Amino acid sequence: MSVAPTGKGKSGKNGGRQEATGRFVVERVQTGVRIEKRILRVLKAMAEYHDMSLGDLLEGIVLHAFDGKCPFKEESLERIVNLKKIYDLDLDSSASHLLLEGESNESAAAPPRRAQKGDRDGAARAGHRASAGRS
Repeated sequence: MSVAPTGKGKSGKNGGRQEATGRFVVERVQTGVRIEKRILRVLKAMAEYHDMSLGDLLEGIVLHAFDGKCPFKEESLERIVNLKKIYDLDLDSSASHLLLEGESNESAAAPPRRAQKGDRDGAARAGHRASAGRS
């Protein structure tokens, strides 16, 4: 159920308005985030279990992380361990920022990813392609 803005309520620290119901009115945007396939499967399963959207689950995880808090209770952490086994997810936080995209049926047909500002690997690949074309 969404809360319609009424003009009543107080402003939150982040600019979202808190309604009398205790809920916050916010503006959401659609995004095309790329994420590791097995991580996404576990996240979708957790969202389904808690009867919420994937977006709501991710917002909760991020807001807890921003506060330095664990977003899950013990029962949910146990469920995540089981879901990681089901979806063969062998990654943990030590893999953070170390993931590289491998070849897959989807990526093999797609054009090469363009280098983005601050993307060292993408810039190195772009430079490699340019020098390879000169020989």
